Amino acid sequence: MVVEKRIIPCLDIMGGKVVKGVNFVDLADVGDPVEIAMRYEEQGADEVVFLDITATHEGRDTVYWLVERAAGKLSIPLVVGGGIRDARDFRKVIACGAAKVSVNSAAAARPGLIKELSEEFGKHCLVVAIDGKKTESGYRVFTKGGREDAGLDLVEYARKCEELGAGEILLTSMDGDGTQDGYDIEMTKAVCEAVNIPVVASGGCGKVSDIIDVFRETGCAAALAASLFHYGMATVGEVKLEMERNGIPCRRLKG
Repeated sequence: MVVEKRIIPCLDIMGGKVVKGVNFVDLADVGDPVEIAMRYEEQGADEVVFLDITATHEGRDTVYWLVERAAGKLSIPLVVGGGIRDARDFRKVIACGAAKVSVNSAAAARPGLIKELSEEFGKHCLVVAIDGKKTESGYRVFTKGGREDAGLDLVEYARKCEELGAGEILLTSMDGDGTQDGYDIEMTKAVCEAVNIPVVASGGCGKVSDIIDVFRETGCAAALAASLFHYGMATVGEVKLEMERNGIPCRRLKG
């Protein structure tokens, strides 16, 4: 069976607005999350991700009102992350209409949470987000918006996430974030080869060829991008046309 590769625009949200930065800092306002998400759906996006990037650091809930508003407008799956600390938070996001929920810092601090969430809600809606960075001791996991080293080896942690019941891994290269220099192929490949669940590549996409490269050179199931779409360098439709030209299976565009 041919597995279609997914294209997923990512909307980093702060203060109810979409922002974009470089290496998790120097954030600039891009616009209204719901309007932007609807535009990406029209272009052919397979999913849209909302990441409340300061919720965990600020110790607050995620933006439930915004999730509910967006879910009411979108027909494609909405994935939500940021500030998810326990089953209560997870349940509230699902109730607001999210198709999947992403957990990051809370899971790294207490991996048993992954098992609890998977057993209660099912792995189909559980995404574990991992922010990775290359250090002298190899790839490490960072949490709280990339502010803290979690003391975990990236590849070992990815394996643990799968064992505990994660349905998918959203893997972001902190070194690549916002740089538009291309995905971290080495890191993405290492995680894809270590697990059997889908891996979403994230961090560093700056041109359509970066997406082609990450699909060709790694086993990732999806490519997530922000700058490429936010700044109008390419549309989702243009990415998919290039994928088709390169023999990479994807969900065909409407019409």
